Amino acid sequence: MYEKLTPPKTGSRITFRDAQPIIPDDPIIPFIRGDGTGFDIWPATEKVIDAAVASAYNQKRKINWFKIYAGDEACDLYGTYQYLPQDTLNAIKEYGIAIKGPLTTPVGGGIRSLNVALRQFFDLYACVRPCRYYPGTPSPHKSPEKLDIIVYRENTEDIYLGIEWREGTEIAKKLINILNSELIPATSEHGNKQIRLDSGMGIKPISKTGSQRLIRRAIQNALKLPQNKQMVTLVHKGNIMKYTEGAFRDWGYELATTEFRDICVTERESWILTNKEKNPDLSLEDNARLIDPGYDSLTQEKQEQICQEVESVLNSIWDSHGDGKWKNFVMVNDRIADSIFQQIQTRPDEYSILATMNLNGDYLSDAAAAIVGGLGMGPGANIGDNCAIFEATHGTAPKHAGLDRINPGSLILSGVMMLEFMGWQEAADLIKKGMSKAIASRQVTYDLARMMIPPVEPPLKCSEFAQAIIDNFKS
Repeated sequence: MYEKLTPPKTGSRITFRDAQPIIPDDPIIPFIRGDGTGFDIWPATEKVIDAAVASAYNQKRKINWFKIYAGDEACDLYGTYQYLPQDTLNAIKEYGIAIKGPLTTPVGGGIRSLNVALRQFFDLYACVRPCRYYPGTPSPHKSPEKLDIIVYRENTEDIYLGIEWREGTEIAKKLINILNSELIPATSEHGNKQIRLDSGMGIKPISKTGSQRLIRRAIQNALKLPQNKQMVTLVHKGNIMKYTEGAFRDWGYELATTEFRDICVTERESWILTNKEKNPDLSLEDNARLIDPGYDSLTQEKQEQICQEVESVLNSIWDSHGDGKWKNFVMVNDRIADSIFQQIQTRPDEYSILATMNLNGDYLSDAAAAIVGGLGMGPGANIGDNCAIFEATHGTAPKHAGLDRINPGSLILSGVMMLEFMGWQEAADLIKKGMSKAIASRQVTYDLARMMIPPVEPPLKCSEFAQAIIDNFKS
């Protein structure tokens, strides 16, 4: 099956059933060391994961690592431009779960991004990025401990589908001409808008299928959280892009109020229910006035629509959700993208899971990571229905490669996410405990050490930080 790889002689395959992994006690898990600092952070990560599994399960469980190749290391083995060899794709497909370090963006190899290629090849539609604070981590934020969110970012659509045409090409000119002369004039809401002839052109598709499967996973994750964290916020720019970003929001609410009706409540529904709970004799009109403060200045048609909404909610879910029962359900709300960027800084403790399209999620997850210590502390996962790949979220930083100084936290915490995905929570908790105690006691690598007050001198090496995490498992 493989040209240049030899799988471990011991261990079992991970399989998937109904989009959930079935994990043996001795799984074979492929790993990609990564380029640049992957040389340093992967050995540190492997050491920490193995120690946690051994400690948590008294040798009854063990990961059998299977080295596979991508990026520059793959080219060294397979030949020029072989950044993503078929061996690697076959191994990930066969064994179901993989973990990887940072990879070089190919130059001249025909692949725009190895990370994007892997996501698209395996249909890893959910990019999951938890951002939480470990006490003692230096942060530019006054209260970083208030931020504890998980970003669910759609991985396969939006601009990351990568469909675009260069300015001046025949296809770009043809597309602009069709839009300007036929399609835009045929849509009255666009008025006299025209696209400049010297434009590059890109396509931004957002589908109901892609949106709802992402939001479904976000809601399912919310059910696993403590009651006060069971909230999913749909992030969008639907006030401008109504049929893509606005549709993402609408499809999210549709999912919450149909497939998850028995365990979800929308924010607006909760207002309507609360108003009736406080005043059982409240009229439909007064309830509408409370949920829409500008009610009295609206047209009669709009007022009637809001009253109908209130009546529909009370008739359909009062018995199942009323009298405060909704407080035990997953709350689904939505926020405009630019607003949520501000709110994760000013009111971070009001949010839990953010479900968003690709580009918004790209910005948002990095902004959130900055609050809790930077990308060096930011784990990530790409999850589909039949495969999952866990990864460091930072770049290769080649100038630091081989110096044993880079922070391995991102990849180690990605390993934590992998263990949690596998259901090996005890091992995951040991690593989180060890990392928390190491950072709190100022046992950190240079990136965190230089930002602490006073700075830590000397900082730990990459390998030493891994050992400090292990030493703090049971301290």
